[in-house]
Amino acid sequence: MTEAILLVGGKGTRLRPMTVNTPKPMVTAAGVPFLTHQLARARAAGVEHIVLATSYLAEVFEPYFGDGSALGLHLEYVTEEEPLGTGGAIRNVASRLRSGPDDPVLIFNGDILTGLDIRALVDTHRTSGADISLHLTRVEDPRAFGLVPTDATGRVTAFLEKPQTPEEIVTDQINAGAYVFRRSVIDTIPTGRPVSVERETFPDLLAAGAHLQGMVDSTYWLDLGTPQAFVRGSADLVLGRAPSPAVPGRRGERLVIEGADVAQDAKLTGGTVVCAGAAVGAGATVDGSVVMAGATVEPGAVVVDSLVGEGARIGARTELYGAVIGDGAQVGPDNELRGGVRIWCDAHLAAGSVRFSSDQ
Repeated sequence: MTEAILLVGGKGTRLRPMTVNTPKPMVTAAGVPFLTHQLARARAAGVEHIVLATSYLAEVFEPYFGDGSALGLHLEYVTEEEPLGTGGAIRNVASRLRSGPDDPVLIFNGDILTGLDIRALVDTHRTSGADISLHLTRVEDPRAFGLVPTDATGRVTAFLEKPQTPEEIVTDQINAGAYVFRRSVIDTIPTGRPVSVERETFPDLLAAGAHLQGMVDSTYWLDLGTPQAFVRGSADLVLGRAPSPAVPGRRGERLVIEGADVAQDAKLTGGTVVCAGAAVGAGATVDGSVVMAGATVEPGAVVVDSLVGEGARIGARTELYGAVIGDGAQVGPDNELRGGVRIWCDAHLAAGSVRFSSDQ
């Protein structure tokens, strides 16, 4: 297995303001852009050539990763002029692939943190003779996902998008966002228009008698589509609950990147990461959170399950619980922000101006 497509074109609307200045796959998780973890895991599984399907803020990717040689990869970049959906994005980069018609091509979504055994998925694809193989995982509440029932051999029997009634929930297996395509199947996706693999490509192929194989791998899996999930994913990487060879330091309760300044009596727990150029003041408590590059957490502040954007400042004694602070925002002293509140980039909150609780 030497080739893959990584879908990194989404706007990350649900993650704003984290994605106002940064595309979702480039938001920092455990000290490096999230995409770094995906690339490193792919390389560890034997992938050598990856084509990145970019769209939103496409100009950010190549200056950071270059040709991929620092990661032992060969990277190429293809930018969509107009959003094409998952299937359209795959088809749009097909000309950069080097595989033969029957060779496997691995495809990842750029917002899934997973412990998937990539080699096992490829082996399943080869041994089953499938046209497409899908990574499936099991979830307790599948209503927000696409269900993928399979028969006793693992062959996919249907695709059921976001069921709501108990009668519609026929399995707890969901599409986990990683696939192996037979190279020739990619060429059957229509060109020049948006195409969804979930709603069009997969159901149409199934109806036409194609062989779609499911492989259930219920190791770590998290959709990083919301700020709360993204912060949790970063913490799980630092704590070692989620696997990645790209975490830049020893795993544990905290990860302090070189160039950060943390007071000796500051308390960092729960997989907190403090990025380069950030500062955490005396007596501050930061738990399960991400403090981005150049941000400041002033003395006595409390930051729990929150994200503090690049260059943002959290005033002394301010408390954040499940909050998202955009890049460059200034939150004055003695504020309290709870319950998923989001402060936009470069916003200013005066001292003691906000006392917010999720039950207000």
